[in-house]
This record gives sequence, structure tokens and C-alpha cells, in this order.
Amino acid sequence: MPRSAHIVSDVMTHTVVAVGREAPFKEIVRTLEQWRVSALPVLEGEGRVIGVVSEADLLPKEEFRDSDPARVAEPRDLPGVAKAGAVTADELMTSPAITVPAAATLAEAARIMTHKRVKRLPVVDEEGRLEGIVSRADLLKVFLRPDEDIEDEVRREVVTHLFPAQGETVRVSVNEGVVTLTGRVKEAVLIPAAARLIRAIEGVVDFDNQLTAAPHTVQRG
Repeated sequence: MPRSAHIVSDVMTHTVVAVGREAPFKEIVRTLEQWRVSALPVLEGEGRVIGVVSEADLLPKEEFRDSDPARVAEPRDLPGVAKAGAVTADELMTSPAITVPAAATLAEAARIMTHKRVKRLPVVDEEGRLEGIVSRADLLKVFLRPDEDIEDEVRREVVTHLFPAQGETVRVSVNEGVVTLTGRVKEAVLIPAAARLIRAIEGVVDFDNQLTAAPHTVQRG
């Protein structure tokens, strides 16, 4: 059955800029600007990720510039006021960091980003050490996969297994990531299985089922 090889380490950015927990506020701002990123992993020891500092963590410094901390009326503002007084990555960062293993599937990474509402994830090894970073744009790279490659995988891994050469004629075509199967098959029950497996192949945008089931013939003795 389909075994797409893409995992996070296949698409992540290996060169990652990070800061230590003692990095001062202005150094963080300069680093974000220089590298044109919106967040930085915070590291300690031998590259272990302990948090992430983002533009959102820095903005309270400006947001509450004219505020008197003693007169903050809304409880929801208290975290922002605390961040406004922070001067190092250790005080600013969001911790623990939301990370993803290098061996995670792209679907797993996408679910984490969606559920945690983040745009990128530090990629870590088994010891929590930084290996790279993966963004939403990185996860979308699979949709740049050529139609020819997708067609070959569908034919090799789905059609060959579910509809072997026993008289069925199944044709595969792919256009802009949309897979179409046409022809007649002996077992109609296998069509939903084919749809599920095809949609699981990376780079597939949709599946257009044009398969029909051949009528059963009754053998008479």
C-alpha cells in the first residue's frame, strides 16, 4: 500500500537562527529583522529547545509603553504587562516550546500547527536538540510534486494492489494533483478503499472516481 516517504526532515529548513536564554531584547529584535523571521527558538546547553520568542512576545513592550502597571484594569492584560517589563529571552519566551520530531509525518506537523495556532515549529531530535525548523510553506511543498510522479505512485501502490491484472482495465490520470481512475472493476467494495489510499498520497489534491463495478455473472452448472 502507499508509503510516501516525506517526513518533516525532508522539507524542513536545516539552517536555523536561534538565541540563548540570556539574549537581550534589542538583540532579539535585531535578529528577527536580519533573518526576516517572526520567531526564534530559545536554546540552552547543547542546543536543547526550551522555548520560543516571537514578535507577539515583544509587542507588549510597545503596547503598554504608556501604561501604569499598577492601574491595569483588565486581568487579560496582566500577561502583556509582565512581558512589557521583560528584557531577556528567558523572560519573554513562550515555554515549553511547541516542537515536532524530525521523523514526524507532514500530516502530524500540520495538525500540531493547526491545533496550536502556530506558523512554524522547531524540529528536534530525541533529546530535544534543535535540528531545523518547519513552516506552513514547507508543508505545502508536497503539492509541487509533478503529476507524473503521483500517477506512477497511484498505479504502482494502489491499482496494482487493489486491482491486479484479472481482467479489469483501470486507467490512471492526474491533472494538477487531481487523480482520476476510470474503468471497470470486479469488486465494488474496493473502490472506497482506493479513494482512501489515493487521498493519503502526498501531493494529491483530490480524487475523482470514475470507476464502475462489472456486473456479476451467475454460473450455471
